[in-house]
Amino acid sequence: MKIQYDHPVIYNFFIGESNFNVNNLINSKICLKWLGKVQCICGKEFSKFYRQNFCYQCYWNAPQASQSIFRPELCTADLGKEERDLEWEKKFQIAPHYVYLANSSGIKVGVTRKENKLIRWMDQGAEQAILLAETPNRRIAGLIELELKKHVADKTNWRKMLSSSPPKLDLLEHKAQYLRFVPSEYKQFIVLEKDVTEINYPVDRYPQKIQSINFQKNTIIEGILRGVKGQYLLFDNNRVFNVRAHERYLVEISF
Repeated sequence: MKIQYDHPVIYNFFIGESNFNVNNLINSKICLKWLGKVQCICGKEFSKFYRQNFCYQCYWNAPQASQSIFRPELCTADLGKEERDLEWEKKFQIAPHYVYLANSSGIKVGVTRKENKLIRWMDQGAEQAILLAETPNRRIAGLIELELKKHVADKTNWRKMLSSSPPKLDLLEHKAQYLRFVPSEYKQFIVLEKDVTEINYPVDRYPQKIQSINFQKNTIIEGILRGVKGQYLLFDNNRVFNVRAHERYLVEISF
C-alpha cells in the first residue's frame, strides 16, 4: 500500500497496473484472492518464498536481504567496504538518515532515511513522532540507535498497536531524557527542533481480540473492512491482515 500523510492517513492499493483508494472501502466488503504464486525481486515466480519474501538466491546474495538492512550499525559502505554490492549499498547507505522516537504501541526508537521519515512512521502505525538526530549515513544512525536501545524499545508491539490508539506521550520530555544516552562523538548530529508529528488513521472500529490471517492458511480472505493502520487491513470479526508481509504475492482483489 502507498501512503499519503493527511488527516487521516490516505491509503492507496497498487495491484499490477491498477490502484484505488482504500479509505473509500472502509465498511465495505472486499475480497483478496491469492493466485498461488509469488514474485521475487529478481522477477522469477515461485509457489513460495525461501525466506523474508526472497527466493533462495536473492536471500543469500541480494543487497536488499543483507544483515545491515535490519541492523544499520553493520553498514560499511561509507567505509568503502562491500557487503554484497558496494554500488547499491553506497546509494542506500550514504544518504542522510534520521534517528527518531515514535509512539505506536508505546515509546520506541528507530532509524529511517531522511526522505522516508513520514512513510516510515505511518508504516509502523505511529501516532506521534519526533526527531532525535540527523546523520550523514546509515551506519552512524545505527550506532546511535544501538546505544539508545539499551534504554528504550526498538520494536512495535503490533497487537497493541492494532488494538487501540495509544495514550498521548510528552515526546519532548522523552527526547530530553534519551538524548543523554547519545555518545559524545555523535552529539553533533542531534536535532534541536521541537516539532512533534501527530498522525491519525482511517479506523472505524478496532479489533477486540486480534486474529491474524494470511494466505498460508486461507487463499481467499474476505470480509468487511473496518480500518487501516500501519500496513494492516482491519477486518470484521477481529481479523487483521499484514499487507507488507504479503508484498510480491500475486493476488486479485474485488469489492
